[in-house]
Amino acid sequence: MNLTISGHHLDVTPAIREYVQNKLERITRHFDQVIDSHVILCIDNLTEKEKRQKAEINLRVAGKIVHVASAAHDLYAAIDMLMDRLDRQVVKYKQMLKDHDNACIKRMSEGGEEAAAAA
Repeated sequence: MNLTISGHHLDVTPAIREYVQNKLERITRHFDQVIDSHVILCIDNLTEKEKRQKAEINLRVAGKIVHVASAAHDLYAAIDMLMDRLDRQVVKYKQMLKDHDNACIKRMSEGGEEAAAAA
């Protein structure tokens, strides 16, 4: 899996890079067919009271690009929220693939029974 981490109005430190990589390992445990991922971390300076830190990810898997974004007052909290949302999306995508494959098998087996009954 190719991983790109970039920062907007933010220097990506080795600690942040390692934190994101450790969190992404959870995603690859659920679904190992990830082609590449692009993480964007940014800080929006609205006012001094309202500093908002955002994290976004574009995860490319076979046949689909999963985009997830989150925002919080703390960058680590935004990354945690991002990975939770991404985990749910990846599990949902994996389940959809599994259900789709099983639907074809069920359809084929039903058609074979009908043909055998007609003969």
